[in-house]
Amino acid sequence: MRSDVRHRVFVVEDHPLMLSGIQRALESHYEMVGAASEAAPAIEMILERRPDLVLLDVRFEGGGGPAVIEGVKRHNKDIKFLAYTVSTSAKDVIRMFRVGVDGYVVKKADEFELADNIEQVLAGGRPVSRYVANYLMQIDDFAAASPELESLTPKEREVMTLIARGYRYREVADELAMSVKTLETHMKHIFDKLGVASRHEVTRIAFETGFVGTE
Repeated sequence: MRSDVRHRVFVVEDHPLMLSGIQRALESHYEMVGAASEAAPAIEMILERRPDLVLLDVRFEGGGGPAVIEGVKRHNKDIKFLAYTVSTSAKDVIRMFRVGVDGYVVKKADEFELADNIEQVLAGGRPVSRYVANYLMQIDDFAAASPELESLTPKEREVMTLIARGYRYREVADELAMSVKTLETHMKHIFDKLGVASRHEVTRIAFETGFVGTE
């Protein structure tokens, strides 16, 4: 890291003692610009403070890490995300990478290892703990098994995610800053690509394939 630059880091962690420890460990390396313990306030604060990187757990109130990453990326795609968690679940690892996390580190790393992982992400790398690295192969397996989902555009994936989570058309349109007519066009494309005829079938496919998590 250049001596005249301190990258800005935001932390999302719902265990107070863990949060305090992370902040103490990183404050000599980075400018710590805030912290949150739930998804909704985390998204709001991250968009307001625009850190270079968000260090976040996977499971916490409001949808966990996936909800935060999706919520931020709708408005700002430049912010980097590094998962720092005790979870070694294949489902969690795959879900986090599906929504765009830049690295996945299990909470066994010390202060210097964690800082090194953060530097790797800031430099465009993708650090992954050896405890979960093998799960990344399943992402490719999922893609091969679900070519229809892979054919969706990024915007169609955003629409599908919100529909699967129970948003109404008007709510989806408002959330994604588009007209209902434009949303209906996206939905027609999703129906055509998935070979379905209703939002209920879209929702079923989203959950059955793991495209959208159950948190």
